[in-house]
Amino acid sequence: MREHLTEIIPTHQFGFREGHGTIEQVHRLVDVIGRALENKLYCCAAFLDISQAFDKVWHSGLLYKIKKMLPHSFFPLLKSYLENRCYEVKINSDTSDMHVIRSGVPQGSVLGPVLYLIYTADLPAHASTTTATYADDTAILSTHENQDSASDSLQQHLNLIEKWLRQWRIKANTDKSVQVTFTLRRKTCPPVKLCNVEIPQADDAKYLGMHLDRRLTWRKHIWTKGNNWTANLEACIGSLDASHSCLTPVK
Repeated sequence: MREHLTEIIPTHQFGFREGHGTIEQVHRLVDVIGRALENKLYCCAAFLDISQAFDKVWHSGLLYKIKKMLPHSFFPLLKSYLENRCYEVKINSDTSDMHVIRSGVPQGSVLGPVLYLIYTADLPAHASTTTATYADDTAILSTHENQDSASDSLQQHLNLIEKWLRQWRIKANTDKSVQVTFTLRRKTCPPVKLCNVEIPQADDAKYLGMHLDRRLTWRKHIWTKGNNWTANLEACIGSLDASHSCLTPVK
């Protein structure tokens, strides 16, 4: 299946792929932002939060894509893997009725991530933007010398994504999504919308564990990591003190 996936999975998808990782994707993103800063351009970026991405994979839609994208021999095998899965809920001694699972890929399985990549392989791209995805972590960047044009190209791409999300029954959490203008200039790119909701603007965004600020100074990232390191050190010291206090001196 690997050779077929190589042809299907888009180049902007770095999740669960051999030779690709979070570091490589962040480097790719930082390179785009850095070039924009060097050339005194506006880089308008939207970092999208996909709600319960793996749990929302629509089985009928996934099987349609498997049949369309992969050789016919894979379809009955993967169909049998997805079908006839049920669930029930038990609280204390009460148990609900059995229900058929119609969405979501089996998490913790080898095939789970692969099925998600197939389902999202046709995420629409745009000629004037850069797409960066790592599983469901999605970032869209638009670079231009004019802030209005940068937002306009980003909005055009988001319109395509909005239509795709609606068609394939996936939801984006606009409240947790964020729009950042990366630039050395004073102006900020106009706001953009997704699903008729304006994406909140901020001076920084967290993507794949990295805090990317407006001028790419890395100050917030260094400050955050420093605080985490201090907190972990204090927790370790506290744990050691607690263990020492429990020791009984040997006479």
